[in-house]
Amino acid sequence: MSMTLFRHENRERTADTRRVYALYEIAHTAVDFAAALCFLAGSILFFWPSVETAAIWLFVIGSVFFFLKPAIRLAREIKLYRMGRIDRLAARAREE
Repeated sequence: MSMTLFRHENRERTADTRRVYALYEIAHTAVDFAAALCFLAGSILFFWPSVETAAIWLFVIGSVFFFLKPAIRLAREIKLYRMGRIDRLAARAREE
């Protein structure tokens, strides 16, 4: 079986890969929620000029969270890929 990134089969290979996938999905969802919350709060704060700087900072923080979303996904896929490589090496060692 060919190992490539972003394949559904990588997630479903073992109980460990399903667990890793779920943990990364929780992190991704939490970051997504945090980003949305920052942007919502920042948008509301723009109604008052006296807190405009805080609103700008919330937008910057929200942007960092939005950057983290694809970083988490990529990290998850690399982890799953590496788990698959280790599984293949272990299988080869058992065959010898």
